[in-house]
Amino acid sequence: MALVSVFEAVLALICFLFLCCLRNKNRSPKSFPIVGMLPELILNIHRIHDWCTETFERCHYTFLFNGPWFAKINIVGTCDPTNVHYIMSSNFNNFPKGPEFKQLFDVLGDGIFNTDMDLWRKQRMVAQEFMRNQSFHKFLLRTTRDKVEKGLIHVIDYVAKQGLVVNLEDVFQRFTFDTTCILVTGYDPKCLSLEFPEVPFSKALDDVEEAIFYRHVGPQSFIKLQRWLKMGQEQKYRKAWEVLDDIMTKYICQKRKELDTTTKGLVSQNGEDGVDLLTSYIAEEKPTGLKCDDKFLRDTILNMMLAGTDTTSSALTWFIWLVSRHPIVENKIIEELQSKLPAEETKKRRLFNAKGFGLSTRSIMRGIKVISTGTIPAQGTSQTRHTSKWASSSSNHENIV
Repeated sequence: MALVSVFEAVLALICFLFLCCLRNKNRSPKSFPIVGMLPELILNIHRIHDWCTETFERCHYTFLFNGPWFAKINIVGTCDPTNVHYIMSSNFNNFPKGPEFKQLFDVLGDGIFNTDMDLWRKQRMVAQEFMRNQSFHKFLLRTTRDKVEKGLIHVIDYVAKQGLVVNLEDVFQRFTFDTTCILVTGYDPKCLSLEFPEVPFSKALDDVEEAIFYRHVGPQSFIKLQRWLKMGQEQKYRKAWEVLDDIMTKYICQKRKELDTTTKGLVSQNGEDGVDLLTSYIAEEKPTGLKCDDKFLRDTILNMMLAGTDTTSSALTWFIWLVSRHPIVENKIIEELQSKLPAEETKKRRLFNAKGFGLSTRSIMRGIKVISTGTIPAQGTSQTRHTSKWASSSSNHENIV
């Protein structure tokens, strides 16, 4: 009888805990005993960005993800602009990344995403100085215009004439990958073309990002087991790392040879065409005070490639989607374009220079103000769209532009 009583007490306790989880007063994902919120995450892994968006909206844009008790993967997620500003700007020194972050993102080496304090400030200052340079501004404008004219428009024209269906986000990802690679290294991987080729550099970056995502949601013991057995996501991660090292080593060696055949004053002399960032780091090593050896250049290239690819392509995709869903905004854009053009030019397709719209190079470098992109600044980033932060009714359409 005593054994039965103990069994009934344990069963009652389990049922009580289960019902407490189901109550879910704060509307966050259900957290179960032992496994936490992992079951709901696994059920939505195929639609992770949509699920994150819905969860943030239910939880007023900030929530705590409770992982399994044995995994130690509790993560605070937020897309509230006030919280993001507090963490990433006004109190940045209070939120160091720490050794666990660096272990998760070990492929990034000692790049700006993985460093803290003085080293982070030094790298940030040098990167900003190079990006503010007029030679880089010229290179940015020329590169972007050439890739739009000879790459993006060429592909879209071909698809339209052939009546093909394409993934527009994939097109924009290829466009931004090529553009970012040219700006950072000076070399075009030719990811955006009519053949839609599989470029090893791009695929390796995608594989690395996917493996890092699984590192966030999986128990560390399981990750270590995969690494030891050389299987699963960790094996894919290791192979992608090797591909990235080979490609970036090739870029760095080739750039050093090119600079050896020219003068060290290339950055200051090449004012007409501008220069890429890799050239600036190598040619201006002494003024920066950084040791720009091959490892540093490798880490810097990889960090900048990750920073400049997915973010821009996601913004472009959302912009096109929003315009297609809001005819009033589309008409306003067309009206603005027509107001800047002579009547006989309105039916012709053309590329516009920034000066034609009263924009300076400085204003372009500052970027277009995006109304809202959700982020998880604690570990990694994820772009989401929230209807309450984007105009969702006809009365608010004009606020999108």
